[in-house]
Amino acid sequence: MSLLLSALVAATSLCPPEAFAAGQKQSAHTKKKKKAKAVKKPVAAPVSDYYTGEFVNFGQWKEVQGFLDEMVARHGFARSELDSLMSKVRFLDSVVQLVKPAPPGKPKNWQVYSSRFIEPIRINAGVRFWNEHADTLARAETLYGVPAEILVGIIGVETIYGRDTGRFRVLDTLTTLAFAYPVTPNRDARMAFFRGELEATLLYARQTGTDPLALQGSFAGAVGMPQFMPSNILKYAVDFDGDGRIDLKNSPGDAIGSVAAFLVGHGWQRDQPGPIVYHATVSPARAWERYLDLGLAATVPPEDLTGAGIVTTSTLPGGMLYGLVDLQNGLEPTEYWVASNNFYAITQYNRSYFYAMSVVELGRAVRLTRAGS
Repeated sequence: MSLLLSALVAATSLCPPEAFAAGQKQSAHTKKKKKAKAVKKPVAAPVSDYYTGEFVNFGQWKEVQGFLDEMVARHGFARSELDSLMSKVRFLDSVVQLVKPAPPGKPKNWQVYSSRFIEPIRINAGVRFWNEHADTLARAETLYGVPAEILVGIIGVETIYGRDTGRFRVLDTLTTLAFAYPVTPNRDARMAFFRGELEATLLYARQTGTDPLALQGSFAGAVGMPQFMPSNILKYAVDFDGDGRIDLKNSPGDAIGSVAAFLVGHGWQRDQPGPIVYHATVSPARAWERYLDLGLAATVPPEDLTGAGIVTTSTLPGGMLYGLVDLQNGLEPTEYWVASNNFYAITQYNRSYFYAMSVVELGRAVRLTRAGS
């Protein structure tokens, strides 16, 4: 997923109810028209038809025209080809609804969140994925220094090992969010982000000879088993299966290698000693509170954490920096963990403690289940 996406985006279904309902209405309308003929069974519409959206003539929007001018000036695209392409792009209201912030006041709940990911379907699918691709996972671990269980955890959390890679046309999604993002305090920044991703999509399609309208992904524009945003495909995706092309949707090898490359590109340290996270208890004196909300980076020496009344289940290796992670549980007590640099590398995949901990816990559960089977 994009680095800027929230945990809510990561956890939301790739087949949203609103979009599915719209598709059901479309399908019902189609059947009604064909009822008189009833000679053959109606053929089910392709999945992508549920998300065709509505025509709004994006090409006439001033902001879109400016974007297309930039693509011509900066990258040498033919304006006539871009105009033709934009005439086929559709507005997706379901996407606009899905990226709206959650209503205020609902408390965060780690136990509820994690139960969506640390569950039998993903664990068993993870065991099968690991068994089928053990050699590739081992090769990625050797080359990049990222443990197989972390790679398995990310791909499992993202798409259940390729089962749910998304049913939206990426071009529709990114154009909608780049130029019709809902009104929020960070609207300008988000629109700029999605314009950048739209630019990356067009560049990627041109480089690979791909029809940009054929690309499908999540409601935020993420693609393939590892749910890479288009800009991250350009930066970090690798041909790890050696077939001469990068295919994040159909090649588990490319997905595995690309996730490992992404983590290394965001600070993963091969030789970091000890576990990624340490369970912790905190002192009633609450001097440790100053170490909360310091951002998504390890910045605190271990002796400072200890001095503030934070006690971990095992001794923190010296010579490293750490961070204090709070996993809120609604009305239940908050869990506290001390996180190493590599935990924060995972948060660069999705900027959320909940997300990173789900990756760690799912990977661990798959490893243990596999070892015991």
